Amino acid sequence: MGAGRLYAAVAVGGFRRYATYRAATAAGVFTNTVFGLILVYTYRALWDEKPHLGGWDQPQVVTYVWLGQAFLSTLAIGGGGVEAELMERIRTGDVAIDLYRPADLQLWWLAADLGRAFFQLLGRGLVPFAFGALCFPVYLPTDAGTWLAFGVAVLLAMLVGFGIRFLLALSAFWLLDGTGVSQISMLAGYFCSGMLLPLNVFPGVLGEVVRALPWSSLLQAPAEILLGHADPLGTYLFQGAWAVVLLGAGRLLQSAATRRVVVQGG
Repeated sequence: MGAGRLYAAVAVGGFRRYATYRAATAAGVFTNTVFGLILVYTYRALWDEKPHLGGWDQPQVVTYVWLGQAFLSTLAIGGGGVEAELMERIRTGDVAIDLYRPADLQLWWLAADLGRAFFQLLGRGLVPFAFGALCFPVYLPTDAGTWLAFGVAVLLAMLVGFGIRFLLALSAFWLLDGTGVSQISMLAGYFCSGMLLPLNVFPGVLGEVVRALPWSSLLQAPAEILLGHADPLGTYLFQGAWAVVLLGAGRLLQSAATRRVVVQGG
């Protein structure tokens, strides 16, 4: 089997694996819908007081809310991707089996995470988004080109998200227990991605800083393309640069880790 076919099979396996958790998926759809409703009414109250806050009107910010709920699990913004399993395999020493596979560790887990992400997008993301679009005034572009540009940004967001979480997982080679860094990453993901509040409403230097960080590639960047507030090419360059930096850093850290594999337990 060629390398491309191998990683494609891993991605398909990741998709099928998450597709078996039907009850968890249904619960996730319900949870995302409820939190979407809470955020919609909160944002609408805020935009009633400050119309066109951040340069957006109410239909645009409502669209943003439901995009966030669709992307929360898709991009594992608060955690929940393959990094938890990889950290556990490092802790137990099972990662040694992964290193003996005739496959690259980073590419193997990237393929698995992409399979997971596509399932979460289809299985858990589309229903809350469709619910929001049917029940509230939203902004949705009518031209196919914008949707295609948005889709490319989502793919790049998947790469950036994995890059962040792969680095997080590799820290377990030294820390052994990744609970602390996982919690810090969750807080950073929620705040810096724009999940709590769109980054374009952050004031002054704070807004400039958070928009320059990699987390802004996850939700804010694709949303601005869909809402017509960003140049797709510039957005791709920003996301692509962070993907290269993060994946490159992950490869360097992987090389350092595998030269001094630290195994705790069995």
